[in-house]
Amino acid sequence: MNRRALALVTVLLLVCVVFRPISGQAASTVEEIDQQISRVKNEMRSALNEKASAEAEMETIQQEREATQESLNLVMDQINEVAVNMQNVSIKIADTELALQEAGRNLEDTEARIEQRDELLQSRVRLLYTSGFVSYMDVLLSSTSFADFLTRTDALQAILHQDKDILAEHKRDKELQIVQQQEIEDKMAEVTALYGRLEAYSMQLMEKEKQKEVMILNYDKRTEELEHVSEEQEALVMQLARKNADLEKEKVRVQSVYSGGKMLLPIGQGYRISSSFGPRTHPITGVKGKMHTGTDFAAPQGTPIYAAEAGTVIVAQVTSGYGNTVIIDHGNGIWTLYAHIRNGGIKVESGEQVKRGQKIAEVGTTGNSTGPHLHFEVRENEKPVDPMGYLR
Repeated sequence: MNRRALALVTVLLLVCVVFRPISGQAASTVEEIDQQISRVKNEMRSALNEKASAEAEMETIQQEREATQESLNLVMDQINEVAVNMQNVSIKIADTELALQEAGRNLEDTEARIEQRDELLQSRVRLLYTSGFVSYMDVLLSSTSFADFLTRTDALQAILHQDKDILAEHKRDKELQIVQQQEIEDKMAEVTALYGRLEAYSMQLMEKEKQKEVMILNYDKRTEELEHVSEEQEALVMQLARKNADLEKEKVRVQSVYSGGKMLLPIGQGYRISSSFGPRTHPITGVKGKMHTGTDFAAPQGTPIYAAEAGTVIVAQVTSGYGNTVIIDHGNGIWTLYAHIRNGGIKVESGEQVKRGQKIAEVGTTGNSTGPHLHFEVRENEKPVDPMGYLR
């Protein structure tokens, strides 16, 4: 095997290992991929809308929570205020109880005085009963003189006035006793009722406090749920974005896969075919029946060379007998090869995606060449076939 053949085999083996061609039909058509991309974008919009909805609800809940917290603070202040009032009322109740105790002692004193007066009055009644009622006539007849009459009359009047005063004082004490007792009982009823009202109000406030705390707990729970939803949707959006990017790459790849039909002439119109595909006498070695694996187009140095079809560049380098060479993978096992490119004439790089008709190189005479021309090959699953079947 000559050097040119050995070098070409080496390059092609390397290409087979690193850039394995796609076999069979493409996994999806461009239309199918566009449909998938459309579905992914719809899912992304839905996820973004759900995320936005969750965040909007969280904002509303936060506002409601703040308002509820302010209301709770107010209720707690009211509870503290009521507690202070209840404490003050408790002091009043204690003072009133002391007043009741004092009134009780005063009542005992009043009752004691009344009892003493009762005894005095009863003794006078007994005296009058035993000695008979003394009238002014009795006093006059028993008097020794007019002066004695006046003295006895004054004494009788004094006794009568004293009895009358005792009765009046007795009446006043009774009335005072009733008034004092009623005032204290009324005051006790008033402060007791006030304490009861404050206690009921305090219970209402504490119930409000409990309700507000439950509301805040519910707000916090719902916020946590919505944060989880937002994080899930954000992760979903990122996942869908990666999937969309992969689909876009797949679309580019599928678009570059050759699916049959006429390829573009890799060189401009008007250039003659200097050597066709098939057996021939080798122009350099003179060996007859040597298989020519491509079609040669004679053209001046520097003439533009175009990609016959869209695809991926898998070789863009010197390959011994082929000289400067570009190989493009079009998918479905189809490659095209462009050889004898002039030095500095390769315009693409390995791994680059190229479009149909894109300038990829310039005609030269590098490698085993007898003059400026383009050696163009088409390979099916690595085996060379007549390029004209793809160009006609």
